[in-house]
Amino acid sequence: MNKPLLRFLSGISESVLSALSILLFMGIWQVVAIEVNDAMLPTPIMVAQVFWQAILSGELPYHLGVTLLRLVVSFIIAMLLGCAIGILLGRSKPLDSLFDQWLIIFLNIPALVSMILCYVWFGLTESAAILAVVINKIPNVVVTVREGTRALDQDLLEMARCHHFSKRKTLKYVIWPQLHPYIMAATRSGLALIWKIILVVELLGRSNGMGYQLNLFFQLFDVASILAYTLAFIGVIQCMELLVLKPLDKKNQRWRR
Repeated sequence: MNKPLLRFLSGISESVLSALSILLFMGIWQVVAIEVNDAMLPTPIMVAQVFWQAILSGELPYHLGVTLLRLVVSFIIAMLLGCAIGILLGRSKPLDSLFDQWLIIFLNIPALVSMILCYVWFGLTESAAILAVVINKIPNVVVTVREGTRALDQDLLEMARCHHFSKRKTLKYVIWPQLHPYIMAATRSGLALIWKIILVVELLGRSNGMGYQLNLFFQLFDVASILAYTLAFIGVIQCMELLVLKPLDKKNQRWRR
């Protein structure tokens, strides 16, 4: 890429560049779809029409809402347990040594295996579906938060003890600011991972949700509907990133210069 183009792009705001990037992607998609001229690669306009029809029928909002509910419940449980275990292991070398192999085992168990086992052991129930998602997410959170706990500045902790900080004050002003980047990393990776796992869980053993619908579309070779539902979920996750995660991250990073 030549230097004049780089200078031109550097003078454009990030929001404009993001919009241009999306338009470029849509343009390439449209051209390729027209050239291929096959039902297996519908144009963005066709996908938009299917998307709008699915909204009007009420099917897309219903199945999307069911999947998002499972995502929120699974995410909250996995983050709370994962952060607690990660901090505990990061602060205690004996416990870390004792359970490190457990962590490695759970990290390397294929997600599909844990899903099938949960359904076999607990039946095709909602709790089994949530448990399967949580089991697959917790190890990733534990590893990330454990590394953040290990990296805590011991001088700052010693200073807090010397000034007789309460546990609550130490957590709020000393520990949390240092752990925040690691927890945000676990949050972002967690959202990306959990929704992928939920779709497979729904495909295997639920009668509603995005995964269930995608399975039906796959059997019908309905690529337009598959893309419409996928874009809907991506749009929701992007809104969560822009409206929740980024403002929260910016607020908690105010102490950095």
